[in-house]
Amino acid sequence: MNEYLATAPFDLYELHLFHLVAETGSFTRAGQRAGLTQSAITRQIRGMEDRLGVTLFERTTRQVSLTLAGRALHERSGPILAATDDALNHLRQKFNLVPKTLHVGVARTIGLAYLPGFFFAFQRKFPEVQLQVSQQTSDEIIEAVAAQDLDVGLLCRPPRLPRGLQITHCFKDDFTFIAPPKFALSEKSNRTPVKELKHILAGQRWLMIQRESNTGRHLRLWLEEQDWEIEPAMELDSFDAIVNLVSLGLGVSIVPHRVLPLYDQRRAVKRIRSASRFSRELVVVVRKNRQQPAHLSGFVENILF
Repeated sequence: MNEYLATAPFDLYELHLFHLVAETGSFTRAGQRAGLTQSAITRQIRGMEDRLGVTLFERTTRQVSLTLAGRALHERSGPILAATDDALNHLRQKFNLVPKTLHVGVARTIGLAYLPGFFFAFQRKFPEVQLQVSQQTSDEIIEAVAAQDLDVGLLCRPPRLPRGLQITHCFKDDFTFIAPPKFALSEKSNRTPVKELKHILAGQRWLMIQRESNTGRHLRLWLEEQDWEIEPAMELDSFDAIVNLVSLGLGVSIVPHRVLPLYDQRRAVKRIRSASRFSRELVVVVRKNRQQPAHLSGFVENILF
């Protein structure tokens, strides 16, 4: 047994790195997930290949792909890593080895004002669970949930999901037009027709959420349906930043109405109600598991929106 351990061609750590490279198709992206440089993870994989006596990856300037030997190792070793994770999770839960931790990804297009609703009720009911929260793009969150780097993602509904993921909850999120506090606008109790709104806001500088985001894509499709073509002066990845800039007089925008209560009178904006309203769907994304851990299902069930 000691001789085997001393001469084994790889250990679980190296096997995990091998799977990261296989799943990302990139030494650089695999290194980013593992907290290693590209050269460090390359050395680890080359060491595995040298000790095994086979090439595991075909390397080109554009991509990294598994060889026949690499595919065989990936297929047969996947259950080993899954069983190891399952055994460790069982030990942690049964013997309380370390506090339970929930890794949550929140899309950058979701404003800070939403966060109490996501976390407050859960923290009251599950005070022993540690939360690790990161803000990323929707695409990064989906990739991280699929790779088990995140337990749950909160994001705008994507056009599609990988086969291993599912949406558990959907929330409607309405938008409103905003302008600087001193913007001249006649007070109306009813909602302004879109045709009239286009005339009111003609010639204004527009600050818009990035078009590459899920929210940005949905928003631009809605504007096209309204026969409204907008070329923004500035695109940002945060509605909080947009509201602050509009309050300073740098332009007009359309933002989720839920982000606005966070800002006081010094950063106030003028709301413009429209007869036709854009809405997006915010969703909760998790992996398809037969049985979710209690703290994960508890988090999802206690989201307030």
